Parts: sequence; C-alpha cells; structure tokens
Amino acid sequence: MSASPPLLHETRDGIAWLTLNRPEARNALSRGLMSALEAALGTIAADAAVKVVVIAGAGPVFCAGHDLREIRAEPGREAYEALFAQCSRLMLQLVRLPKPVIARVHGVATAAGCQLVASADLAVAADTARFATPGVNIGLFCSTPMVALSRAIGRKPAMEMLLTGESIDAARARELGLVNRVVPEAQLDDAVMTLARQIAAKSPLTLAIGKEAFYRQTEMGLDEAYAYASATMTRNMLARDAEEGIDAFLDKRAPEWTGE
Repeated sequence: MSASPPLLHETRDGIAWLTLNRPEARNALSRGLMSALEAALGTIAADAAVKVVVIAGAGPVFCAGHDLREIRAEPGREAYEALFAQCSRLMLQLVRLPKPVIARVHGVATAAGCQLVASADLAVAADTARFATPGVNIGLFCSTPMVALSRAIGRKPAMEMLLTGESIDAARARELGLVNRVVPEAQLDDAVMTLARQIAAKSPLTLAIGKEAFYRQTEMGLDEAYAYASATMTRNMLARDAEEGIDAFLDKRAPEWTGE
C-alpha cells in the first residue's frame, strides 16, 4: 500500500482543495481517510482565509465508497457501528461547515462516494463521470448513502438507483439535480475554479448565514420555515457586510467585505 497521506490539503486563492489520495484503492473511504477529512474540515471551519472548499479525488476515480477489504478484515457489530457512525458524522460535518463545499467529480462516484457528492453543496462533474449506489448488488443496501441521495434528488429516481444498483451518467445526474454542471474532463479543473472563485468573492459571513439557513429550513414546515427565514434575514441585515453590500450597490462600486 502507498505510504502517501490519505488526504492532500492545499489552499490557494481562498479555496481549500481536499484531495482523496488513495488511488490504489479507488479513493475508498477508509477509517483513516475519513478521520483525515474530519480533521481537515475542523481546521478549515476556523480558518478565515478559506472561503470555499473543493473535494476531489486523485487517480482515475473520485471515490468508490467504503473500503470493503478493510470492513471484512474487522467484522462485528461494534466495528460496523463505529464505521457508519463516523461516516454519518463526516457527512453532517460537510453540511454544517460554514463554508460552501464543491465536489469535483471524475471517473466514478459510487455508494459512499455518491453520498459524498450528494452531501456537498454543489458538484461539478466531468462528462465521463458515472454515479451509483450499487450496494444492493452485494447484499448491502446503501442505507446511509440513501439519506443524502434522497435529499438531493427526487424520491423515485433515488429509489431506482438504490433498488437496481445501476449507474447513471453525468448528464442524467445533472438532470436529476445530483450535480450542477457537466463539462469535458479536460475542462473540469477550470470549471471548478471558476465556480469556486465566483462564490469566494462573496461575503463569508453571508455565505455562512445562508448555508446554515438553507439546510435548517428544509427540515421545517412552511410556516416555521418562513418565520425562521425572516428572523435570519433580519440578523443578516444587521451585519456590517449587508450594510456595505447595499451601500456599494447604490454607489455603483465593488463592496469590501469584512466578514462581520
């Protein structure tokens, strides 16, 4: 096995790139890789220099799900419970991170790899990418990937992916809402950077407020959601960045964000 770190972490232009670095294992989410992701996201959450996070994969694929060899090497209820609790914790950490997360997808994203894409706020895929939740084919229904997938796309297409285990191509993934943009593979990095830089130019405080509000209101009834959103907009309006943004718009100049 490679002695390289399971996760590569680089920040440039306010954009943190987290690259899954287990190409020999198709970037399977081992416990070590998930721990590295959890630690990196914890650091990024407190780093004011980071505006946007990109999750990518080294080698020929994005992520092929959990590491089945590692799972079979340590069987038993306690090990399984710890593994899936860790995976769930990681996916929740992505959703609750106060910075937008973009998945850069190439090759395949299957099972927990597809869950990773569905848990990201946005996804840009190569036109050659494929997505699947194929656990049913090996007697293991993709129940934890199902949570993210069923919140990213419609119920019936999600059930079709889960029940058949068949893969879908990037064009279908975009049609279903699993990914935002599909580009030729040679243009994937440029497309991701263009989107990341566009978002990174916004107020970091506004992005944090908006991301939290988006996910919280989706779990509420309509009346509660509007009450919560109204309170959130009031809090946002009292921020310095909102005042600066409105004044800059009225003055026809570029805003200068402070994150306050």
